[in-house]
Amino acid sequence: MQKVVTFGEIMLRLSTEHHLRFSQANSFMANYGGGEFNVAVSLSNYGVPTEFVTRLPYNDIGQSALMEIRKQNVSSENIVYGGERLGIYFLETGAGTRGSKVVYDRNHSAISNIEVGMIDWKKVFQDTSVFHWSGITPAISQNAADVCLEAVKVAKGMGVLITTDLNYRSKLWQYGKAPKDIMPELLNYSHVILGDLDTAFMMTGKDKLNLDYKNTDSLPQYYNLFFEQYPDLKYMATTMRYSISASHQQIGGVFYNRAKVYTAAVSEVTPVVDRVGSGDAFMGGLIYGLLKTPFDPQYTINFAVAACCLKHTISGDFNLATLEEVEAMVKGNASGLVSR
Repeated sequence: MQKVVTFGEIMLRLSTEHHLRFSQANSFMANYGGGEFNVAVSLSNYGVPTEFVTRLPYNDIGQSALMEIRKQNVSSENIVYGGERLGIYFLETGAGTRGSKVVYDRNHSAISNIEVGMIDWKKVFQDTSVFHWSGITPAISQNAADVCLEAVKVAKGMGVLITTDLNYRSKLWQYGKAPKDIMPELLNYSHVILGDLDTAFMMTGKDKLNLDYKNTDSLPQYYNLFFEQYPDLKYMATTMRYSISASHQQIGGVFYNRAKVYTAAVSEVTPVVDRVGSGDAFMGGLIYGLLKTPFDPQYTINFAVAACCLKHTISGDFNLATLEEVEAMVKGNASGLVSR
């Protein structure tokens, strides 16, 4: 199986322990994560060769992030170095009726000042099946958006399948551009898009739809509007997430291939250990299903939902569930019994 390349920012994550509020915390748990890196880790755990491309500062924190990348069996061959600092985000983990909070501290991070030409994308995409990017990267800065556009252009020219998670983060679009100014051009190159249709329409400058995803018969007409706008698009997927509380989630999914809507049954996830990165786990599962031979749309959406559910039970940014664990859940084994 040829490799999957992801591009984005890896950050230092500082989270409160035991569901404490920021104001109560005297210490923070430190680990690393970031949407696109999280996807690479998921796929690596499933036995797929992966590579993460980013820009790291040449200091001890940057080196620690590099060690984490290598620890997760993700290639770092084409990472570039420079810039002032690694981005940081602070996480206050919610519980029950109190939601989680994120505070970003990533201004002037190494990747925000990346420049076109710094990465040899033709070298990166040799022997590559899939290139994955998300809406987080072009939200960081104009520079990051420009390099993302540079990457998808080269990937398309080399026949690489391009996948995108829309990943709208309202707190990030702060450099004078809105998603509708940047995302439409980037999405022209995408073959697979993950995101709910309301977000997709908002990020491309259209009116919000307020759809009912339980009424699957109505979905094709709205998905098709997106397919008409982006001729290279092959598949769209949506995570169906119903938040009962911070500790109780219901997770399902929809997959559309221009002809038929495939749905995965909604699963109950309670108690939630860590919700951060669950969408990335879904994306990793989606890509794994796309790479599997023969390709089965129903298996793909079932696998993505199972991976997403399992991530809710794992602390940290990335999904450490194994292929065997995800496939067991796809087959209906969600008992949580001790494996002896």
